[in-house]
Amino acid sequence: MATLLHGLFYLTTFTNNLLGLAPILIASVFYLTHKKKTAIHLLDYACYKPPPSYRAPTSMLVEHLEHERQFDQESVDFQVKILEKSGVGEETSIPPTLACLPIDRSISFSIGEIQTVVFNVVETLLSKSNTNPRNIDILITNSTMFCPTPSLSALIVNKFKMRSNIMSFNLSGMGCSAGIVSIGLAKDLLKVHRNSLALIVSSEAMNLNWYTGKNRSMLLTNCLFRLGAAAILMSSRDQDKEKAKYSLQHLERTHKGQDDRSYSCIIQELDQDNKLGVSITKNTVAVAGEALKANMAVLGPRVLPLKEQLTYALSLIIQKTSIPKFRNAFEHFCIHPGGRAVISAIKKSLSMKEEDVEASRMTLHRFGNTSSSSIWYELSYIEAKGRMRKGDRVWQLAVGSGFKCNSAVWKCLCNVEGHDETNAWSDVIHSYPVDIPETINIP
Repeated sequence: MATLLHGLFYLTTFTNNLLGLAPILIASVFYLTHKKKTAIHLLDYACYKPPPSYRAPTSMLVEHLEHERQFDQESVDFQVKILEKSGVGEETSIPPTLACLPIDRSISFSIGEIQTVVFNVVETLLSKSNTNPRNIDILITNSTMFCPTPSLSALIVNKFKMRSNIMSFNLSGMGCSAGIVSIGLAKDLLKVHRNSLALIVSSEAMNLNWYTGKNRSMLLTNCLFRLGAAAILMSSRDQDKEKAKYSLQHLERTHKGQDDRSYSCIIQELDQDNKLGVSITKNTVAVAGEALKANMAVLGPRVLPLKEQLTYALSLIIQKTSIPKFRNAFEHFCIHPGGRAVISAIKKSLSMKEEDVEASRMTLHRFGNTSSSSIWYELSYIEAKGRMRKGDRVWQLAVGSGFKCNSAVWKCLCNVEGHDETNAWSDVIHSYPVDIPETINIP
């Protein structure tokens, strides 16, 4: 009996305590379910603008190829043919070390190239955003082919004397889509470490990656890739919302590396003569299309209007698949300019108009394929044209080795002024867009 009474007393006490805690429990549940999401903002960004002395017109490149003793005539003729149809214009740039004969492909020259490009673009961004380097909490660098020790992130920390407790990361081997991978990493870190600033630097070193063999799939990189870099400043600080340019709405990553054909379509390896190069196979465009479809399947429900979603779902049910009209979800597109064929294939897959890929084609023409930084040159083009208005939505789409297809969706928070002297397009935007012929004749 005593045990029963003791039990009833304990239960009564427990119940009273629980009832007393009820308001706290209810408030806690309400807080957790209605907790304000951490907004991720893009404060500003900058793209590297090479000096005129770095310019590499096609005639100079052809002369360079002909005098580079390691190329046979067949390899020279093949590269000339690719250049004629590439869509790459006369104003693209290469580092000075590649303009010298013979080419000295050394790590010291590559570090010098990175220092010139990266230091310049970071200084430009910090200056235009009025940011003290010591206020940076997170630093992320990405460079696919160049991974020295100390890392590129350490190089930047040393140059700009950043804090000792900075969270620094260096990504390598991630391909042309690495820029969005870095944005995704920054987003996750900024959500965990609230009230923080993140600096992302996307670059690529050309010096060590100039291929001098005979493998045609490896010679493509000589024809398409050019010098460039971008620096991006992101924030999760509440006080930065009023001065931010964009807010990050969605980020979706698709990895097809489990498929052997996708994994090996872009790969660094030795050729038959033991020369190192990056092979871009004929399967690349088809693989990119498959990865794009997988990425669209995830992104679509998040961004498409309900009508478009229902139409797409109905087409699947009746087994007559239609392509969702992403033009109804975005005002601007920044599609990775991996090459003329890549741009055209994505345009066809998404049923786009020529105006939707204007920024991509013009970026390929003016700056070439600058790897992971290319999508930022495209955004710069749209801004320089004065087309970016408050409320506009931008889709950045990048594909790269692995094989990966990554998307970032931004919403513009202000009317972006077209005239900006720090914009990489500032001195030539008046002459764009230009007509790009299917082929040019290189004498």
